Amino acid sequence: MTTLDLAQYDVPGRGRGILDVFRWRYLLRLLVRKGTATRYRNSVLGWTWSYVKPAAQFAVYYFVMGFILGGHGIDNFAIYLFSGIVIINLFNEAFGNATTAIVDNGSLVRKIYLPRELFPIAAIIVAFVHFLPQVLILLVVCLLVGWTPSLLGIGAVLLGTLIVVALALGLGLFFAGLNVRFRDAQNFVEIIRMFSVWTSPVLYLWVLVAEKLPSWAFAIYMANPLAVAVELYHTGFWSATASHTHGLPPGFGTSIAVALGICVFFLILGQAIFRRFERTFAQDL
Repeated sequence: MTTLDLAQYDVPGRGRGILDVFRWRYLLRLLVRKGTATRYRNSVLGWTWSYVKPAAQFAVYYFVMGFILGGHGIDNFAIYLFSGIVIINLFNEAFGNATTAIVDNGSLVRKIYLPRELFPIAAIIVAFVHFLPQVLILLVVCLLVGWTPSLLGIGAVLLGTLIVVALALGLGLFFAGLNVRFRDAQNFVEIIRMFSVWTSPVLYLWVLVAEKLPSWAFAIYMANPLAVAVELYHTGFWSATASHTHGLPPGFGTSIAVALGICVFFLILGQAIFRRFERTFAQDL
């Protein structure tokens, strides 16, 4: 009796997780292209809105927070605020899109097999593409007020972006898997997104938190990957434009290491939960 060698075949409906995305790069490009093309479909201005909206947002921050309210004594407060908002916007959009990626593409998931991780990863890449015009507006404003790029600043911005993308992917995989069976997951995601601004030093200085909390509680606060990413963006953009800053929080190097560890943890956990629930995606959808 002849024995068939099945080593070269994939088990239907199961893959190697995130690693399979590299084998399906063509489909990933198609999903990203679809996501970016449909954002401004039937819009007269199209991608111009990606620049108009962040520019208008910065103008509002500059007038209300910087001019009317005086910026709480923070030099170039509008840049301080906008640099934090920009990176938080990336997290919120990437995390939210990744959570609903499987449900939004339910027809494809039910009909054909392809690595399901393609959908949340494509959603995060689309969010990153939409994030770039906001960074460009921020960069232009910083240049107008005398910002000079440095290796430290560029490195801080790249590291902050990496932390946010990794966190959004880990949490996105986790909640995307849960959301197919339990739609309550979307409500938890909305709560997390709402708290993302207030649990990081976007609207206030970290020194105000340090003054109110004991040292151990402040260490927990700064272990938040979003708080670390916001401070890295402040380092990269705002600090070089301000005549006076409060510097980095104490033990910031440790905070970065802890934040990276948390991101790795959520990536592993998110992939595990996603693979646990993907077996019944077609039935649950």
